[in-house]
Amino acid sequence: MGKDVIIACDFSSKKETMAFLEKFGQRRPYVKIGMELYYAEGPAIVRELKERGHKVFLDLKLHDIPNTVKKAMRVLSGMDIDMCNVHAGGTIAMMEAALEGLRREDGTRPLLIAVTQLTSTSQEQMEDDLLIEEDMEKVVGHYAYNTKLAGLDGVVCSPLEAEKVHGICGDDFLTVTPGVRFADDAKGDQSRVTTPAKAKELGSDYIVVGRSITGAPDPLAAYERCVSEFL
Repeated sequence: MGKDVIIACDFSSKKETMAFLEKFGQRRPYVKIGMELYYAEGPAIVRELKERGHKVFLDLKLHDIPNTVKKAMRVLSGMDIDMCNVHAGGTIAMMEAALEGLRREDGTRPLLIAVTQLTSTSQEQMEDDLLIEEDMEKVVGHYAYNTKLAGLDGVVCSPLEAEKVHGICGDDFLTVTPGVRFADDAKGDQSRVTTPAKAKELGSDYIVVGRSITGAPDPLAAYERCVSEFL
């Protein structure tokens, strides 16, 4: 399934998004569309990005009862997205329902991955706020194992956990890892972060990079730096 750098287009409007992507000239990087942009612009933003030649990771993190998630995924499967996700905390049954909803009549479907623990969540927050007292690495590993049992393609996790996930679920089980920054960048609101080069070393299959590219004076140069360090 390959490796790639995915740019998190965390913008509030189509205008901002397209102005940003114009800086890439003929390059068509893989992009992530999250809640803010999707809720502002709806399916039209996905269709336009696909028409322009971008691969799209639609990052909506579905988490609901299995039947609701199945029906929602059926809608998303018709949008020609390349990847989407759910929360692994929604249970194996919910993830299985999501997968069933994604399958198109021709047998194809987007990649489906599950969020283990958000990279903004610290060990302390997991214990105090969520009452999960196990070690973060153990929790992520267990959620990844459940995701594989459900038949999904991989998980969203920190690059720091990618090696552990592959050890449990195999090398062909995808690790899609946000929380990637250049060594000279601030961590922002992320807790479990590393660099593109370190993510490669740890076995990440895809890295999701936001502000290190979108906030750079020269986004194309920052993207090329990510690609050279990671690929």
